[in-house]
Amino acid sequence: MYGSYNGRSGMVRAGAVAVVGAALLLAGCSGSPGSSPSSGGAGKSAGAIGQRPRGSAPYWVNPDGNAARQVAAYTKDGDGENAGLIEKIARQPVGEWIGPDDPEAEVKGFTEAAEKAGREALLVLYNIPHRDCGQFSKGGAADGNAYRVWLEGVAKGIGDRRATVVLEPDALLHMVDGCTPQEFHEERYDLLKGAVERLGQQPDTRVYLDAGNAGWRTPDALFQPLRRAGVAAADGFAVNVSNFQTTAASTEFGKQLSAKIGDKPFVIDTSRNGNGPYSGGAPEENWCNPPGRALGRAPTTDTGDELVDAYLWVKRPGESDGECKGGPKAGDWWPEYALGLARATK
Repeated sequence: MYGSYNGRSGMVRAGAVAVVGAALLLAGCSGSPGSSPSSGGAGKSAGAIGQRPRGSAPYWVNPDGNAARQVAAYTKDGDGENAGLIEKIARQPVGEWIGPDDPEAEVKGFTEAAEKAGREALLVLYNIPHRDCGQFSKGGAADGNAYRVWLEGVAKGIGDRRATVVLEPDALLHMVDGCTPQEFHEERYDLLKGAVERLGQQPDTRVYLDAGNAGWRTPDALFQPLRRAGVAAADGFAVNVSNFQTTAASTEFGKQLSAKIGDKPFVIDTSRNGNGPYSGGAPEENWCNPPGRALGRAPTTDTGDELVDAYLWVKRPGESDGECKGGPKAGDWWPEYALGLARATK
């Protein structure tokens, strides 16, 4: 582990979900879009997973995601209580982390399903070469050329459909903190800048470049690297991806950083920040599957702050950060952890 790093994103399994099946399910969803999760005892059936109201929550809810499947499994087993808890996750739009193998088809599936539902897809691109410095989510494209080919597939998959893209969690930070060797920095800046520019060619795509979290360094350490990575051409930046810093702390951090890069707006990952960061255990792993955390504010574009474009669930709650504290490999669904997040949520 890279002990001094406090930013960890943890790769979320890209989810070769049955996107076609998801689109079909969308047509048949009968649950009220804004309804609350069921909470009754054993035997109470969970409702169908539908879409949130368009006005403040324009992002697509995947009715075939891991949480939705878990709701179905608990319901089939007559476990209405746990089904109701997991519905707190299943009913919210979460990021779709795009896999390495066939990005065009995967992205097309997600964006077409979102378009059919009258919503916008939320996509996370996490495939930069030398990703994660050999930690739990190590991997990424083989080299710069492979990444460019992959990115082109992503762009073609989006087409002219609506999408919000969070670009390469940790990629910038690992250069700043020295985790990524210096020899790869020039290429990585070029790849990030190129990705911002290429995605910007899509007519209805918004791009937010990852910029760390309030518990990691200061805005002074980040604004120049963000400029080099092409943030001027992006729609903004993202903070707190897969982390646990509070919304208030993240907002303050984002505003300080925004002031240094032309008042760019930003989005905040609120997926698991309901109880703030974890301070127990080994400091070098307090980001990894910390106990006692809670779901944060539901995704919305109605933030009440002109600099905060949206609260998003970029990290998919209930998916592991890595093989620590009894968790499965990074990105795998972990129902016990998901239940803990839901139970702790006020």
